[in-house]
Formats: sequence, structure tokens, C-alpha cells
Amino acid sequence: MAIDARVSSKAGAVALLAVAGVSLTSIPAAANGATARQPAAEVQAPTAPGTARLPSGLTALSWMVADADTGSVLAAKSPHRKLAPASTLKTLFAVTVLPKFPAGTVRRVSSADLAGVGAGSSVVGVRQGSRYTVGDLWRGVFLRSGNDAVHVLAAMNGGWRTTAQEMQETAQKLGAHDTTVKSPDGYDAPGQVSSAHDLTVFARAGLANEDFARYCATPRATFPGAGGATQIENTNRLLVGSHGMARYPGLIGVKNGYTTKAGNTLIAAARRNGRTLLVTVLNPQSKQYNGVYKEAAALLDWGFRTAGTAQPVGTLHAVRAADDGGPLRPVAAEIPAADARADSSWRSVLVLGAGGAGIAAFGLGALLARRRQARDGGGRRGGAA
Repeated sequence: MAIDARVSSKAGAVALLAVAGVSLTSIPAAANGATARQPAAEVQAPTAPGTARLPSGLTALSWMVADADTGSVLAAKSPHRKLAPASTLKTLFAVTVLPKFPAGTVRRVSSADLAGVGAGSSVVGVRQGSRYTVGDLWRGVFLRSGNDAVHVLAAMNGGWRTTAQEMQETAQKLGAHDTTVKSPDGYDAPGQVSSAHDLTVFARAGLANEDFARYCATPRATFPGAGGATQIENTNRLLVGSHGMARYPGLIGVKNGYTTKAGNTLIAAARRNGRTLLVTVLNPQSKQYNGVYKEAAALLDWGFRTAGTAQPVGTLHAVRAADDGGPLRPVAAEIPAADARADSSWRSVLVLGAGGAGIAAFGLGALLARRRQARDGGGRRGGAA
């Protein structure tokens, strides 16, 4: 079983680190009434001489490439176009719920916990009457995209509707205004939408939490089965290298998804030469096998060639959104002890900004570098590989 860092149980004191909004007019927000049939914007990319051209063959309805360290948006296509997100919405679920329950908390699953799991859902194999740690359930969410595990965690959080409402509130606090939450697991539901912009926001917020980052980067782990522990593998093919895809160099997560309405969706984060990039790809139209992974890999390649040399087309501003309604803190202000208990994975994390007042160019990068140094010095943390 994976070793889990403890997280604070005092949900009201948890600070959410996130990005909130593309500020430049080069990537406008969706107009009122914008729908999947009315994209908010088309391709925005650097045009300066000598800048690498975007990859050919991009067919996704919407995508974004962003620098997770600086918040620079390197390129995007219709970033505010509202589309079904599928299981990439689980990133928002995790940002909302993950800090609330210590990983070692044990839950005995009831029939009510599993009520309402949608037909055809991806599941990890949670069984009524069995006991699971919260860490087990999160591995089920991140590795197998288990809607059954999401349902149990949502039940612990007060129920399905309560969790959906909290996710909606979190999205609003993060400036993710394209997102409407109806089903916390990302299962197709009337009116449920998000955007490449908002999903990038959620992923960047999640990566600021060490537990989130570890879970989404875990390729394989053990999960309690009927006959004992079984091994589960992450469904992100760029992370594990499977189904004809090679493992992408430096990939550190984040989440893939598929539903009939959403098509294939993917948020991918990779780190190379001290730089972390986020790519979100929604619903490639090529219908090519592994198309979402190939387009994401091509955009990551382009981003690493371009980052640091081309003029960004937008900026992801970093803010602190506190559920206690407290004031925003300045860039790089530390969360005080009252807001982050000593056993919390959010302890000593830098708040990445204040109210859209510029780019926190070092906040997330410093955190990722610190985590990487700890891993290099002490071996891999997290699930068994």
C-alpha cells in the first residue's frame, strides 16, 4: 500500500492555491450564451519571426498550453469554449475535497455510498461492506478514474449535491467561470460543462498540493480487492506508456477522461529542464487511435521548444481563494499556522498571488523543485510502481 502524507482535517482553514483567469484580451472570455457550437475564440499563438510553428494535425475542439511556473499562456484554441469535460472534472473534485480528510481515515462502504453510480461508469472495484482508507479511494480516483470511489468520497463530504455545490463554489473562487458542475465524477449530465482554460486552472491548483501531485503522478499502486490486494494501473497512457503510446519524458500527471458526449479529454503536465508545462486537450475530431495523447504530446513538445523565447498570448493570474471569506494575501505571502496545521500538505506553501495582481513567477516552480529535490534525495514517494 502506498505511503500517504497526512492532510489537515480542518477544511475551513485550508487555503486553495490556484490560477484565476486569462487576463489579456488576446484570449477573451466566452460571451454570454456561448456554447460548444459558438466557440469564444480560435487559435491564439505567438507570431514573432523565428517562433516555432504549432504542430500540424491538431483537431481538438479546444486546447491550451500554459507554463505552470510563471502562469504564461503560450498558445490556445477556443480556451473558453464550454464543452463536456468527462473525468478531467475530477481535478476540481480533488481540489475541493482532497484537503478535508486524512489519507488514513477508514470508511466502511454502505449501499447508500454507491447509489447512483452511472451505467457504464469507469470503476476501481469498491465493494459494499468493505473498508477502505481515504488514500485507497483517492488512488481509485486518480489511477482508475473510479466513479465508485468518487461517490464514496462525496458521501463522506456530505453527499452528491453538497459536493457538486462546493465544487461550483470552488470554481467560482478560482475564477473558472466557464464551469457548471452537475455530476462530481464528470459523468455526462445535462448542462455540465467546463473549458480548457478552467481545467488548466484546476490542474495547476491541484499540483500545488503534494498529495494531489503524488496521486496523479502514480503509475501503479495496490488496491484492496475481494481476494486481497490487487495492482491497478493509471489509465493515463502518457504517464505509464501503454496501448501503443510511449511514456512522455518528464510527465507528472494530471488526468484523462472519456464519455460519449465529451469524447476524449486530457490534462497533462510535464517537467523538463526546470520548466513545468500544462496542456489541456478537449475532444479531438480526428478519431485517430490515441489521438488525444498524440495531440497533447505534440503540444508539449512545441511548448518546451517555445517556452522562454516566445511572447505569451495570455497570463494565468494566481490567487488565494479561502473558504472562510478572508482577504486575499500578497504575492508570496506564507499561509500562517492558523490556516495550515503542521500535519497538512499545504504547510509552508507560498500563496501564488493576490486578486490578479501580476504573475507569481516562482511560487509553483519553487514548490515543484522542492518536491523534486526531496524525491531525488529520498526515493520515490507514493504508490508502488
